[in-house]
Amino acid sequence: MNSTYPPPRIIDYEGSDYQSEFWDRGGREYEDRAEQIALRRLLPDSGKFLLETGAGAGRNSPRYRKFTRIVLLDYSLSQLRLAQENLAGSDRYRFVAANIYRLPFRQGVFDGATMIRTRHHMEDAPRALEQIRQVMVPGGVFILEYANKKNLKAILRYSLGMQKWSPYSLSPVEFTDLNFDFHPRAITKWLRTNGFFVERQLTVSHYRIGMLKRLIPTSILVGMDSLAQLTGDYFQLTPSVFVRARADGNTPINTSDSIFRCPSCGGQPLDEIPDALRCPSCSSRWAINDGIYDFRQPLD
Repeated sequence: MNSTYPPPRIIDYEGSDYQSEFWDRGGREYEDRAEQIALRRLLPDSGKFLLETGAGAGRNSPRYRKFTRIVLLDYSLSQLRLAQENLAGSDRYRFVAANIYRLPFRQGVFDGATMIRTRHHMEDAPRALEQIRQVMVPGGVFILEYANKKNLKAILRYSLGMQKWSPYSLSPVEFTDLNFDFHPRAITKWLRTNGFFVERQLTVSHYRIGMLKRLIPTSILVGMDSLAQLTGDYFQLTPSVFVRARADGNTPINTSDSIFRCPSCGGQPLDEIPDALRCPSCSSRWAINDGIYDFRQPLD
């Protein structure tokens, strides 16, 4: 993967009914509750400003209640509009449409960040981590979930000759268009290379098997998963792995009330004009549509 050319492809959930189809009606109560437990274990006791990347319709946003303010970031305007509806009535949230590879934030803004059910869509995963680290303060907590290629099912299928790609290779595998599985050691290496150190790992969704979900009550499966998650620091063999990492090093901290910068040229601070923000350096204008800051493409 090349982080400079060609530009990484972006998956766009614009117009998708992902929230209702996959979560609300998709029979994934077990997975959702297991992930809630993992987040509760990994989140800090308090925080000021959280960046939620790949926020979608805001499924996890209420779980970050210990943070004072939250920015929901997604590439899809329609998903962010759903999030606005789901989170209506609170002024804690700010909604930003942007490219993960060109984040529109100044350095050192956030003391927390999450990337849940999102990493598997990233063609250039190290570049995304680099962007996130730049906008975090030193010591900030980053919680990452990724799809694990070295899971038991993949190991069994490979051993029986039922799949061609090796679960032991460190290279990501793209099993369908813009859907990637990653090796745990590769994830750890990329985190370290881009200014993070790993504090804790939890393995999640140990029992993501249709027959088990049909035969065993969800509450029992969730309880079993909760116990099994604690093995994550020792081995990672589940389809989903959660990592808590901290931003390392002495990087700048933003002390201004302004949090945005121009994703085209890096100019800052941006000037507020009617229904847009304007870059003082390159004059690019970035739209504000019904409370959503749109940094995907400039207006001119």
